[in-house]
Amino acid sequence: MIFAIEEINNSTELLPGISLGYKMYDTCSSIARSVQAALALANGNEVVFAQSETLCTRPAQVQAIMGETSSSPCMAVATVIGPFNIPEISPFATCACLSDKTKYPSFLRTIPSDYYQSRALAQLVKHFGWTWVGAISSNDDYGNNGMATFTETAQQLGICLDYSVSFIRTDPPNKILNIIQMIKQSTSKVIVAFLSFLDLDVLMYQFSEHKLTGYQWVGSEGWIFDSQTAEMDQHHILDGAIGLAIPKAHVSGMREFILDVKPLNSSGAEMFTEFWETLFSCKLKYSKSSAENQKECTGHEDLSGLQHSFTDMSLMPIFNNVYKGVYAVAHALHNMLGCNETCNYKVQLDPFVILKHLRKIHFKTKEGDEVYFNENGDPPAKYEIINWQPRENGIVDFVTVGLYDASLPVNKQLSLQHRSLIWVQNSKQVPVSVCSEKCPPGTRKVLQKGKPVCCYDCIRCAEGEISNITDSITCVKCPTESWSNERRDACVKKEAEFLSYEEMMGALLTAASLFGTCMTAVVAFIFFRYRKTPIVRANNSELSFLLLFSLTLCFLCSLTFIGRPSEWSCMLRHTAFGITFVLCISCVLGKTMVVLMAFRASLPGSNVMKWFGPTQQRLSVLVFTLIQVIICILWLTISPPFPFKNFKVIKDKIILECALGSTLGFWAVLGYIGVLATFCFILAFLARKLPDNFNEAKFITFSMLIFCAVWITFIPAYVSSPGKFSVAVEIFAILASSFGLLTCIFIPKCYIILLRPEKNSKKNMMGKGSSKTF
Repeated sequence: MIFAIEEINNSTELLPGISLGYKMYDTCSSIARSVQAALALANGNEVVFAQSETLCTRPAQVQAIMGETSSSPCMAVATVIGPFNIPEISPFATCACLSDKTKYPSFLRTIPSDYYQSRALAQLVKHFGWTWVGAISSNDDYGNNGMATFTETAQQLGICLDYSVSFIRTDPPNKILNIIQMIKQSTSKVIVAFLSFLDLDVLMYQFSEHKLTGYQWVGSEGWIFDSQTAEMDQHHILDGAIGLAIPKAHVSGMREFILDVKPLNSSGAEMFTEFWETLFSCKLKYSKSSAENQKECTGHEDLSGLQHSFTDMSLMPIFNNVYKGVYAVAHALHNMLGCNETCNYKVQLDPFVILKHLRKIHFKTKEGDEVYFNENGDPPAKYEIINWQPRENGIVDFVTVGLYDASLPVNKQLSLQHRSLIWVQNSKQVPVSVCSEKCPPGTRKVLQKGKPVCCYDCIRCAEGEISNITDSITCVKCPTESWSNERRDACVKKEAEFLSYEEMMGALLTAASLFGTCMTAVVAFIFFRYRKTPIVRANNSELSFLLLFSLTLCFLCSLTFIGRPSEWSCMLRHTAFGITFVLCISCVLGKTMVVLMAFRASLPGSNVMKWFGPTQQRLSVLVFTLIQVIICILWLTISPPFPFKNFKVIKDKIILECALGSTLGFWAVLGYIGVLATFCFILAFLARKLPDNFNEAKFITFSMLIFCAVWITFIPAYVSSPGKFSVAVEIFAILASSFGLLTCIFIPKCYIILLRPEKNSKKNMMGKGSSKTF
């Protein structure tokens, strides 16, 4: 303050021709002494402790009071001098309560309100993901109000307090022990300390005794930048602490001024004598101190080589606040007196008018710092974020790792340099302090009974419900059955599944179908090429060609089962399959009956062949096939097959399939095919031993045996196969039975036609001989 006043008095631009005077009081942080000094100043009968050498030309009426540095004394002083409208400017009282202009109308300050600091601390805690913290505060206006705002903001940000205790350095030891016990029992690993450095020093002593280490400390400006607290922390309890501090400051000329202090030539020699003796642990000759066994001071000791908070300028931010406060009063007086080159000395000085001008001032210091007060008498809220980083020699560095500026948008107020942070126990990893881990997507939070909202259990979402965000409190149902919740963390649209041409199974079945079609065409070509040979002409070549045609249709109808089901494909696949297979079996049945009738006709007096000639054979095939056509027409008319989305077989997929419509119609089609095949098999089995060098009934029996075996095993396989695999089973049954008929009936004939032409004669075909049985 003295430095600022002397600088102003020597200035020709600010208050030219006017010198400011001052009175200094040491209240020892006592509320009573603070109020006593304030009343003395207000009444004009103060006790002079330090008086300037320049005589005042006006009555010694106080125009403004600089101080106090603590919130509680400031509240008391502001209450007392409020009715007198005497401005009080504090450089270090931060309680948010002092912003209430209805209670403290004449109070201003050059340090931000704890309203901003408490909110900044809560944002800092939230930034690192600490949702479960403990809190300790000073049991005074500074700590209680600051912690109240922190608690309110923390709740809004989703932060819970495991415990919150207040403490003052005059509390009995058992209260400190209770605090220590509470911390040990807590599951929180972060402690938010809204304390003055004096209260923290008492706590540190007890914490050291109980070796209470391993906790991450978050501090307010009351202690985070205090070098004496760092020196006392011999057990490294506070290493890695992080907190808010007043921004570092530099005032040119102030360090040199402070280091030039001498106890013998300074005003107020009594106070400086005490200060000098404490600083150098010595005793001046003229001192009234009762201390003994101390070396004698000369009063000319060198301050520049001394390691002390007074000389290392760690208190410069506070000095700068005092400096700005003095200049604020000077600018208010400058404006009030209408100073330009000279000032109007006739203006009657009035503290209330000075207060009005103080609220309006807006200027920059010589270092470029803006000084102004808002409607609550507070300056702009800016803080440095300080991190305690111990060095190898045990000294703690206060490293600036970020900034907080309340004037910026909320999402930009906090800026941090994460790489440069050191945490508790010299760790580079951010400590974890949560009551419960985050509930991942697919689960919901269920609060633990009797615990804060930060303590919960994670319960998986029920079937058919999802949660797609972290820490969800509810699970919601998927919008439709077309959505899957297998992971329970998102409604993912279900993938439609059907037997397609692109997948491996569909491609193989398609290839087998086309191969069977080509193979049938080759056989038909061979038969047509050798249509006049005995082996082709025998047993009604017309039925053979019709059978080959129906087999081609059987192979091709399997393709209707592959691909995305549609209304037409669903109706076509089952009806085409039923009709073509009945046509095929009807042809085989006709050939079997021809074999039987041919040998019956060879008996003497038999004329059976006239009843089963070519016309009757064609008619039997037509009638057998027409019956299946009628069954299919009735099926399609009454309840046809239709495309259907099956959501139940596989939870995370939609099975696109053809619903049968009428189950009775489907099994009627299959049943009719089964009746014809069984009848054909019986007839062929009876004709297997008829004498002939080439008895076709044997091969028909083999083909029907394969056919029946395939379709008997098809039924349980079809019923038990899920989704597209049931379609694949049906296609496989169609292809297997078709290949069985083609191979057993036609391949032996092709063998003789192509490789054994000598046997392809009427004489050989009709030759008698013992025939093999099976």
